[in-house]
Amino acid sequence: MVNYRFFGITTSSIELHEITLAWFVLSLAFAILFTNQFVFSFAFISAFIFASATIGVSFLLHELAHKVVAQRYGCFAEFRAFREMLLISVLFSFTGFVFAAPGAVIISGYVNRIANGKIASAGPLVNLVLALFFLVVGLLSGKGILQPLFHYGTYINALLVIFNLLPFGLFDGAKVFVWDRRMWGTMMFGGVLLLFFSKFV
Repeated sequence: MVNYRFFGITTSSIELHEITLAWFVLSLAFAILFTNQFVFSFAFISAFIFASATIGVSFLLHELAHKVVAQRYGCFAEFRAFREMLLISVLFSFTGFVFAAPGAVIISGYVNRIANGKIASAGPLVNLVLALFFLVVGLLSGKGILQPLFHYGTYINALLVIFNLLPFGLFDGAKVFVWDRRMWGTMMFGGVLLLFFSKFV
């Protein structure tokens, strides 16, 4: 294993491989879902690029946000792909549905309730910012060839905020809710609001 350090963030050759694998397979699953085919046609390649730029980027930045904040608190934090879930995502995509759980950042080290809440909130917060970015750019740019990108970028990121903030089980929302209910409520409200406005992009 080779370790790297970029802009104060520690990573490894294993983690880079895991992220690339999860990003590729997740984009593949959604490309199949969008086109209902698995052939290297122009439509399929376009759908793959589209999925990579929206869902793939949203997933990647969500996980990296958890990693960065966890490392700031002195924890070991590296992404690991869930290979079984990636396979299930691809198989389900042929049925018109994708169950996306590509992986997670594995964190080890002691953190208190506040630090744990901040680490958990980092991912949904990034998706909130991305949703707002896609929404604003989409509204300002007017109708054009990139309009589906802006719409779906807003929609999927808003959906990720709401989904990850569910306040139970292993979801980020459970940790954020315990840490600061006002923060949880503000972020959840923002996600719902952006999901509503995504239909206008």
